[in-house]
Amino acid sequence: MTIEGQSKTFVKVADSGNRATFHFCPECGSDVYYEIDGKFDDKFNDLVAIPLGAFDDPFFLTPAFSVWESRKHDWLEITGEVEHD
Repeated sequence: MTIEGQSKTFVKVADSGNRATFHFCPECGSDVYYEIDGKFDDKFNDLVAIPLGAFDDPFFLTPAFSVWESRKHDWLEITGEVEHD
């Protein structure tokens, strides 16, 4: 994978203590990708995650499971054939 162009970043620390660095477009503010510092969980080391919304094809992939659903906004509904937490 090659990531080209400039991005701005912000860092968020998860409940686990792992730090996630989010990279977003400096012009429109859209999330482009994020990296996780897996100091508390080695399975996340060197992980680069790309939000599905960053792809041009809205049917490229569909979610298989919902994570931390208990934290979602009340107005958000998770539908379809999705495994719920």
